[in-house]
Amino acid sequence: MKDNPRPWLFLDNYRDVEFEGQWPNLAQMFHITVMRYPDRPCWSCFGKDEMTLTFREAEKKVIEIAVRLTDLGVEKGCHVGVSGRNSPQWALAFMGIVYAGAVVVPLDNSLSEEELENLTMFGDVEWFFGDIDRIKKLEGRMKGLFSLERESEYEYVMDMCGRSCEYRTTRSQEANGDDLAAILFTSGTMGNPKGVMLTHDNLVSCCFQAQGNMNAYCTDVFYAILPIHHAYTLQAIFIESMSFGAHVIFGKRLVVKTMLSDMKRGHVTMFLGVPMLFNKLYKGLMDGVKKKGRLAYAIVHMGMGISGFMRDVLHINVGKRMFRGLLDKVSLADIRICISGGGPLPAVTLKGFHKMGLDFVQGYGLTETSPITHLNPIYAFVQESVGKIIPPYEQKIVNPDEDGNGLIYLRGSCVMKGYYKNEEATREVLSEDGWLNTGDVGHVDAKGYLYLTGRAKNVIVLSGGKNVFPEEIEDMFQMYTELEQVCIVSYETADAVSEIGIMLLALPSEALVKECGNEDEVRSRLEGIVSEVNTHLPHYKKISRTVILSEALPTTSTKKIKRAEVYDFCRKNGIK
Repeated sequence: MKDNPRPWLFLDNYRDVEFEGQWPNLAQMFHITVMRYPDRPCWSCFGKDEMTLTFREAEKKVIEIAVRLTDLGVEKGCHVGVSGRNSPQWALAFMGIVYAGAVVVPLDNSLSEEELENLTMFGDVEWFFGDIDRIKKLEGRMKGLFSLERESEYEYVMDMCGRSCEYRTTRSQEANGDDLAAILFTSGTMGNPKGVMLTHDNLVSCCFQAQGNMNAYCTDVFYAILPIHHAYTLQAIFIESMSFGAHVIFGKRLVVKTMLSDMKRGHVTMFLGVPMLFNKLYKGLMDGVKKKGRLAYAIVHMGMGISGFMRDVLHINVGKRMFRGLLDKVSLADIRICISGGGPLPAVTLKGFHKMGLDFVQGYGLTETSPITHLNPIYAFVQESVGKIIPPYEQKIVNPDEDGNGLIYLRGSCVMKGYYKNEEATREVLSEDGWLNTGDVGHVDAKGYLYLTGRAKNVIVLSGGKNVFPEEIEDMFQMYTELEQVCIVSYETADAVSEIGIMLLALPSEALVKECGNEDEVRSRLEGIVSEVNTHLPHYKKISRTVILSEALPTTSTKKIKRAEVYDFCRKNGIK
């Protein structure tokens, strides 16, 4: 199955009628999809507040919200925040803001009250959609507060709908391609949280150009379980699905049992996740097979070998039929494509699912690039790479070392406008001719595949001048379920001549602690794992010290360790 080089050609039928220029804005894009697929399901959720909206129904409610916001005084360019659990209400609020010509400021629902208030103030947020517990804390600070849940004293986002409204848009309200669509807060390319300014052209062009490296259909069903305020889910599920009429099912809790139930009931075909999630599913699947006995495990293993041979040599995929029963146990039987982002997927997980007939797409990008810039296509997947750059974007490697690894720079219509109210930070990463310094280090091979080494700011420089990227070592622990968290840091050795060594901070899983019963046994098990990993590392990268943690390291809402806070964590806990 080859690329679809120009999946946006249908837009020619609507240009100069529904929009002008190369790309529609987000509101125009959604309206075009409504005209194409009015009665297809758009957004759904299961459980307590179960609902499904068709594209026609969704746009009607979006317009009602936009008109209400306009009546309240929301004008083009006003900043409106939205924070809450993944849900159709969140989607309605987001698009209602867009239809009103305003700028959306999506905020992490896991932020503390202080962090939320600081970001709303910094982001000049005047109106706010959120969950009840959030908006109560913001009373008196905003012109308008709107609940994503029912509670009498606040206007509920669904109750803003329901009255007959005509979409009273005007040219002064309508966003141009270069107008701001959203401000997304991120840890940024240089450390502290920054507001990434993304335009309508940034998000819409990235949405369509990314589709050139994979085939997507209006009959696809996406599952949105990762936080939707994050650029990865916002673009790769929410905006992408709106562009071609696919259905999104919102998952509210990252609980495996609930997640599998949602996926099975919704017949999900496009499953987007992070490596940790896919690793857990694969490990759980294979552990289930092992529990059935050696014979059952041997039969499945042999079947996977036959299926893998037929896929790789004969180019015949029999895995989905052979292993449908197994895949159904983890609700993956209907999956057409798994999309993995946020880090490299271990070979054992990728190859295992490949033999069972599942296809994976792996990619790369930053919030600052809207975010997708590279995709690893199904038909030419390279395990160690994050894929090829999406045309017509450009890439270059700056100041490469002897292995070809250097800073990765990117340029194209996906690159942000800059950081909100931070010209100095913008100048640090964005050149006048449009090149973005990603802060990542890697190299490109002769076929154009990009390989990541790590973040430039995380590099550990050893006493002998060798560079060690923590991510390279951490990735080798992905399939060891005995570890809940791993983090590689440097430390000063206590030798006569003080040198820099490699230290592992390891949080054992609850299951391991319970199984072992005492700290000595836990340490023994973890040291065995470290010895195993060390056998695959060159001498200068070997882990020379292991610290077992009793509490978790601070993480983001997507479960990434906040590296900027690790050394403070170590100081507070007496780790030197």
